[in-house]
Amino acid sequence: MFAWSRMFRHEARKEDLNAELESHLNMAINDRIEQGEEPQQARVAALREFGNLPLIEDVTRETWGSMRFESLLLDLKFALRQIRRSPGFAATVIGTLAIGIAAATAMFTVVDKVLLRPLPFLAPSRLVVLQEIGGKRTTNAGAPWLDIEQWIKQSISLQQFGFYGSMGGRNFLQGNTTSLQIDAVTISPNLISVLGVDPSVGHTFVPENVSFTAGENAATVVLSDAVWKEAFGSDPTIVGKVVKINSDSYSVIGVMPPYFEIPQRGASPQVWVPLVLGDKDKTRTLVTPNYTVVGRLKDGASINAVSAEMNTIQARISSDYTDAQLRQDHSGVFIGSYADSLVAGDVKRALLALLMASGVLWLIASVNATNLLLARNIARQREIAMRGALGASRSRILQQFLVEGLVFSCGSTLLGAALAFTAVRLAGSIIPSSLKVASSTGFNFTILAVLCGLTVLTAALCSAWPAFLSAHSAIEPALRQSAPQAGSSRGQNRARRLLVIAEVGMSLALLIACGLLLRTIYALRHVPLGYRTDSIIISHLSIPSYKYSSEDMVVNLYEPMLRRVKQLRGVQDAGYISDVPLDHGVNIQLTLLMNGKNISAMLKPVSPSIQHIFGFRMLAGRFFNDQDTATSQPVVVVNRAFAELYSPDRHNPSAVIGQRFMNVRKNTPTYIIGVLDDDRQVSLAEQSQPEVEVCLPQLTPDSAFYKPSTVGMDLVVLTDEAPGTMIPDLRSILRQLSPEMANGTFSTMDQVVEDSFGNQRLAARLLEGFGASALLLSIAGLYGLLSWAVTQRTREMGVRIALGSSRSGLLWLVFRHAGTMLLPGLVLGTGLSLVAGRLLRAYLFGVSMHDGWTIAAAIVLLSFSGALAAYLPARRAAQVNPIEALRAE
Repeated sequence: MFAWSRMFRHEARKEDLNAELESHLNMAINDRIEQGEEPQQARVAALREFGNLPLIEDVTRETWGSMRFESLLLDLKFALRQIRRSPGFAATVIGTLAIGIAAATAMFTVVDKVLLRPLPFLAPSRLVVLQEIGGKRTTNAGAPWLDIEQWIKQSISLQQFGFYGSMGGRNFLQGNTTSLQIDAVTISPNLISVLGVDPSVGHTFVPENVSFTAGENAATVVLSDAVWKEAFGSDPTIVGKVVKINSDSYSVIGVMPPYFEIPQRGASPQVWVPLVLGDKDKTRTLVTPNYTVVGRLKDGASINAVSAEMNTIQARISSDYTDAQLRQDHSGVFIGSYADSLVAGDVKRALLALLMASGVLWLIASVNATNLLLARNIARQREIAMRGALGASRSRILQQFLVEGLVFSCGSTLLGAALAFTAVRLAGSIIPSSLKVASSTGFNFTILAVLCGLTVLTAALCSAWPAFLSAHSAIEPALRQSAPQAGSSRGQNRARRLLVIAEVGMSLALLIACGLLLRTIYALRHVPLGYRTDSIIISHLSIPSYKYSSEDMVVNLYEPMLRRVKQLRGVQDAGYISDVPLDHGVNIQLTLLMNGKNISAMLKPVSPSIQHIFGFRMLAGRFFNDQDTATSQPVVVVNRAFAELYSPDRHNPSAVIGQRFMNVRKNTPTYIIGVLDDDRQVSLAEQSQPEVEVCLPQLTPDSAFYKPSTVGMDLVVLTDEAPGTMIPDLRSILRQLSPEMANGTFSTMDQVVEDSFGNQRLAARLLEGFGASALLLSIAGLYGLLSWAVTQRTREMGVRIALGSSRSGLLWLVFRHAGTMLLPGLVLGTGLSLVAGRLLRAYLFGVSMHDGWTIAAAIVLLSFSGALAAYLPARRAAQVNPIEALRAE
């Protein structure tokens, strides 16, 4: 209470002190009057005896320890008065800083959401993911049960192992009023306890059941919070109820908290069922299931130490593989942080590069604000000198300017936070789905701490240097009435020029980075796709495959659906394809031996009409037609990339036609009948990969490719109607065939191509904003400095004209002054762009990271903008009336 009184009741305490001093003075006067002195003489003598009353008051108040707070409060009030007197200047500084703070905060919010926020598990830093590697296997290949079993027995650095897989196919849960497509995950009974998460309702599986047989966990399921709410309306009595997943019944034993998700970032609401091992899990062959393994480190164990241990263990385990290639493919173990495994490396690089770009924009804004405050302080040199002459210390003057800078910084932080929050909420319109960044990203304590840090750092950066220069300026020259530039020292002018040079350099680096990405987007847009994209509607079918487990899906579902779709008004043609180009749908990898070579290719079941819909070009042979049916000769079509690798004559891809392929149907040979020209399948920047097209009508339940091919197909419709008018009719047909399929998503081929730009489009759009903001800020800084310089040199301009200097000479004088800042800034920016190009190298296509045309275009744009910023002050200088300029002095 006493501390509060000292800080916030200083006015009342001052009055009490004045009253007490006055009381002591009156007592002394009365004593003298009683001794016979006249009242006037008594007062003068008493005052002489007391000494300087204001000094006594100040010394007494200093002993209270509140003078520092009082001076800060006075400086705060003075700063607010200054803002009220110069609202235009305040708005400029606050707006400038708000742009930089908003960019930095918005990008950090996204980075925090994706990269920095800890997982909602127990001690998430101790969770690791384990994948077997070696040979042709990559780090997402998982591990078979027999190997996991040996890890559990032999590892001493990992205290727990859990793992998960997938039920496969399209899974549907029957809710109270709806059929909901779900991501059904099979997990080891102990996985949830390994993660250290308790359910919000009920309980989870019995982890002691390590035999992975039915046991106590038979036919049970744990629901995610999203499924519980969407399908069952948050029913509090859900535990114990029986629900149907596909055609099987499960008893609900628990509901997980809202934040729980495994695997992370699932596309659909999740449910978890206990994993039951089958006969295939007891083998080590190509058809053995593999699982993603999550382990928990023991206290004190490091990832490097565990990696060495597990690779030693795996070297012993791999000897049990009888196949030489499998032995090599399972020879090692990759161990990494589970949190790091959830975000792809290219996503990390993209976000960190954009965070750096936003930091550069914040730095540009801070430099610009520093320049503005420096100019303002120079204009106030006479005021500062007067304060110093009246006894103000340099530390007191420095404090005043720092408080003013902090007020500007706080105002810009509030505005910047609002802008950043709005930008993040709208981020869903520009962030591609490949980045998997939630558009609802909000602020938390980390973001609040970053904002506070930016506020203090911005205030220090913008105010410290101008305040230091102003507080240490000479007093005597500034007090001379005849010296208008007395407060502007050569050092201060040099400092302002250096700040503008830094602004120009950083702005040019951002402009060049933006230009490189824009040229990348341009190059990607002009890549020959090898197919048409206009007037094509795509439906990603949500097929309840469990309904057709005992039926021929081609005959009973796909063909009837296609007949009804083709009858719709405006439909020119329709067909099916398992994976639309550039869409990353169902990817079926094929591995076989052909002509003595190991073949790895993508397998795509398609309808005969697909070639007409997309306009795929034939290099040789023919595509499928209506005569290719389930009873005709099985045939396949390959692409040029396949033919060039596996044709008997590599110089003649068409020589592959007539070659025998692996059997599509049992005991019936299959032949290659055509070669498609290459197209862009996976991304616009990648060349075609080997691909095999299989005729969908030829697939029957006894076909080797039937099950993986019919689980997920895309309906493709060529139409002359607008997509908005066609989609309701298409959805109605799907609903009539099966209610579950009404939930399928629709898109257009043009949108698929647009979405495939991915990280390049995100980076280009954000850098467009950063680059434009940086350009405006640097132009404003250059214009402000030149305008101020012309104002300060008005008398000089008048003298030059009076002595015969031409007005064009004055124009050249100002332009030359601008050039002394533009040219060094352009050189600095070019050097910075060489570094930025290396950071962007992974996102460039069709353009070098040091592309001369892009660098030249950015230099020309910035030079033209700088010349325009210099023209207005130069014209004002050339129009100076020498008589009025000299008279004003």
